Amino acid sequence: MAEITRRRLLVSGGIGAGLVVAWAVWPRAYLPNLAAAPDERVFNAFLKIARDGKIIVAVPQCEHGQGVFTTLPQIVADELGADWRTVGVEAAPVSPLYANPLAADWLFGDGYTGVPERGRDEVWTREALMLTGGSTSIRRFEAPLREAGAAARVLLCQAAARRWDADWRDCTTADGFVVQGDRRLRFGDLAEAAASGSLPAELPYRIGDEGRLSGQSVPRLDVPAKVDGSANFVADVRLPDMVFASIRQAPHRDARLRSADVAAAERVPGMLHVVRNDRWIAAVANNWWAANRALNALAPRFEGPVPPDDAAIDRALGAALEAEGYPVSQTGDVAGVFAGGRLIEAEYRVAPALHAAVEPPAATAHWQNERLELWAATQAPSLARAAAARAIGVSERQVILHPMLSGGSFGASLEVDVVAQAAILARELRRPVQLAWSRGEALLHDRVRAPARARMAVRLAPNGAILAWRARIAAPATGRDLAARLLPDDPLRRLASALPPGADDYALRGAVPPYRLGASAVWHHPVALDLPTGHLRGGADGYNAFFTECFLDELARVAGSEPMSYRVGLLGGEPRLARCLTTVAALGGWSGGVPGSGQGIACHRMADSRIAVLAEAGFDAGGRPRVDRLVAAVDCGRAINPDIVRQQIEGGLIFGAATTQAAAHYHDGLASIRRYSEIGLPTLADAPEVSVELIDSTADPGGVADLGVPAVAPAIAAALFAAGGTRWRHLPFRSA
Repeated sequence: MAEITRRRLLVSGGIGAGLVVAWAVWPRAYLPNLAAAPDERVFNAFLKIARDGKIIVAVPQCEHGQGVFTTLPQIVADELGADWRTVGVEAAPVSPLYANPLAADWLFGDGYTGVPERGRDEVWTREALMLTGGSTSIRRFEAPLREAGAAARVLLCQAAARRWDADWRDCTTADGFVVQGDRRLRFGDLAEAAASGSLPAELPYRIGDEGRLSGQSVPRLDVPAKVDGSANFVADVRLPDMVFASIRQAPHRDARLRSADVAAAERVPGMLHVVRNDRWIAAVANNWWAANRALNALAPRFEGPVPPDDAAIDRALGAALEAEGYPVSQTGDVAGVFAGGRLIEAEYRVAPALHAAVEPPAATAHWQNERLELWAATQAPSLARAAAARAIGVSERQVILHPMLSGGSFGASLEVDVVAQAAILARELRRPVQLAWSRGEALLHDRVRAPARARMAVRLAPNGAILAWRARIAAPATGRDLAARLLPDDPLRRLASALPPGADDYALRGAVPPYRLGASAVWHHPVALDLPTGHLRGGADGYNAFFTECFLDELARVAGSEPMSYRVGLLGGEPRLARCLTTVAALGGWSGGVPGSGQGIACHRMADSRIAVLAEAGFDAGGRPRVDRLVAAVDCGRAINPDIVRQQIEGGLIFGAATTQAAAHYHDGLASIRRYSEIGLPTLADAPEVSVELIDSTADPGGVADLGVPAVAPAIAAALFAAGGTRWRHLPFRSA
């Protein structure tokens, strides 16, 4: 058989493949499907205006603390000229108009190598692939949201101009009014007449800085309800005749339920039903606590494979580094430069990292009249709807999904298992059911950030310049795994899966250094690891920045250079990142990282943003690492809401610092961490002092939700070296 190549498959794959690609790129148009109350008028897919002047913005992204229920409406309100006090928000329904191909490409694109980008983006749009992830919310939706606000402003100005017998181009908007000279009309008074108007061929956008909401730290829309307790999460949903369920799942996808003590469970007060299949068993009761007690009484036992333990994971990573890898990036002749020269080498390891969000996976489901209603906190509503329909064998048109606020997530809510399980329970019980995983279940079955190991090698010139750089990184192919798990029926993914294997770009994201290198090679060594991995805040940048920046710190010491200046000298093509470094050094009182200073520094770029972090760290009385202070300088382009940017960076810094102490561990076929108290998360008493400086920029907005995470661990590692003289090459930190 002739060798199969990407080009051969796509060009010569026959009529079937050709039709799939042609069908994918066929242009389509979509109409808004927003529901409107009697007093509301739909202006476009993102905006409704009520008679009382209230502005309702439909947000297609999951709010799990990152602030999209404020920043995205803020873009619309700014372009519209609205009064922020009148702006409200609701979750957008499933629709192609809210698809996020940018996030899909970031998460799944590696499984589609060889498939034309336009084709896969059109398929993802047509399938209404709504995703929250990859710090893409503003980058993906700023343009359509601005257009939505501008379109509504034009329609309102036209309606006012008709009343005044004026030219609509002479009208403007401010604080919820259409204004022409001394004349003013409220948006609510014009909404009905304006909504049916016609738009000009070219929309005029607002210009100037006066009265603009963009760039202002307006109050968050989601905070008051979260503070007073009126915000509804999945666990707050209550339906007539509803029951509650807790679940126990097989430790491995190929394990099967062997036995359960149903008689013991039936003796628990409040216990109602037991629902079981090959892969899980659920106890159903009139309250969740009783359901969870009944589940413990069931004492289910499973048989079959189990997840690998820590030693097996370490062996698999080592074996992968000895096996063939795939190039991610290559410039120059690294092998030639290495030949005969003195190499500086180091090896780094990162253990699996937990999500550990405050809200465990949960979903509420109700099956009636051949229709399933779902309430779920999901970062992938269209995938959750599809998973529920697939689980009970019905059409997606028979599933109505109500997206809910998420009590944290960090990427865990991309997964759809709990939604499928709730659908099965609702269909089986024929009454509303609320399924919530226990904390232990959530930790046992967390799809962790992948473990990874890196072998780094460099040859330096006498002046400290990097003549050649090589990084060999062993990590599971998380991007392909995500695509296979979350997009099982995608015809283009099946087409791409027939292509020859290669590097997984998701797994190596952030591994190509931003520095000026004479020659470089970055290789991915995929790990066939029987451990479920998924997306965690910071993504693979979280471990790849650790590898790169820790190694840079070591190289600076070998070159006899101060670590910050050494980096700046290598950043000739990255002035924004260099400015972040010099800014954080000035703000943090950088001493050069000299022995005894307890200071370390690191930087990173991702999602079109840049960050530099200065850490101050030491050791407590027991010899354990302690982080005292974190300072960050951030260039994320134009900040829509500076306070929310700072909040996200602060949260990312603490999250990144937590991963230096906490990790998932596996022994005897199970995850060993079952409770929050066992994770080692920082508390208010031992959390570091945090300072964040935003650098003014006119660049387009970059992502910030993940940005705070990657540079923290290497900065802390460098600080601990400066404090004690020991290199920390493992996450979580332990002696090398």
